[in-house]
Amino acid sequence: MMRIDLHAHSSVSDGTDTPEQVVEYAVAAELDVLALTDHDTVGGLAAAAARVPPRFTLVPGMELSCSHDGASVHLLAYLFDAEHPGLAAELRRIRADRVVRAQKTVERLRDESIAVTWERVREIASADPGARPAPMGGEEVVGRPHIARAIVEAGAARDVQDAFDRWIGAGRPAYLARYAPDPVRAVALVREAGGVCALAHPARGEGAVSGAVPDFLVERMVGAGLGGIEADHPSHDEAEQAYWRSRATELAVVVTGSSDDHGELTGRRLGYRTTAPEAFSRLIEPATGAALITGGTGPGRAVGSG
Repeated sequence: MMRIDLHAHSSVSDGTDTPEQVVEYAVAAELDVLALTDHDTVGGLAAAAARVPPRFTLVPGMELSCSHDGASVHLLAYLFDAEHPGLAAELRRIRADRVVRAQKTVERLRDESIAVTWERVREIASADPGARPAPMGGEEVVGRPHIARAIVEAGAARDVQDAFDRWIGAGRPAYLARYAPDPVRAVALVREAGGVCALAHPARGEGAVSGAVPDFLVERMVGAGLGGIEADHPSHDEAEQAYWRSRATELAVVVTGSSDDHGELTGRRLGYRTTAPEAFSRLIEPATGAALITGGTGPGRAVGSG
């Protein structure tokens, strides 16, 4: 059967592997289809597409940062027109505010006597950690995982998770909120741009009272055009997985499964969770904004057979 992973990150956002390496690891993991879903950017797509081998399909995508009542909601968007004016403007605003928040977070950490510098955070955030960082107007995406890695380097945390738990997670000393669109509006924007979308790891809504994305909000997102729910996520336990699978059925959207791989940070787990071919076909059927990238044939709609 065809193996499909619809959620993976490269070093263009907060993964550790370059876009080219992500494709190589996906092939080694015997995946047939991979979506590259860096945070709020498609900056790694061209590099990944150049490495796609025959009989392998790359899905253009991104993970769009959203917020509702102060809680984080993540939206996996696929096959949209990245130059659509409304969506492109929203992404520019999100990325710009990421930079502002990251700079202020570094200042707060230094107030706490943690030897983290903005220059080092930008080096970690660059696609090649040893290369010169991208200019502020470019596609570089600076996020909290990059700051967390700098905190670990400074000796103020054991690992990335500990850095979040002690310093930069919600409610911690250096935490700062940032701009993110309402998820219902974000779904509508992706659909206007010809794309389709799925709700990422719904049981993990940072800052939500219950810890999960509220049911009523998911229903509103479905009403705006949400096509899937990522019920099968590595962070979900069996009960959470079963609950969100049931909700997807009730709401008549597809169940997706993905690794949410971040390279070395997550143990290079591409293919750890996968999406059924039938669900994938149903999810992408309405998409008109961009084409799948299939090795050896160029862009196209067909994904082959298992």
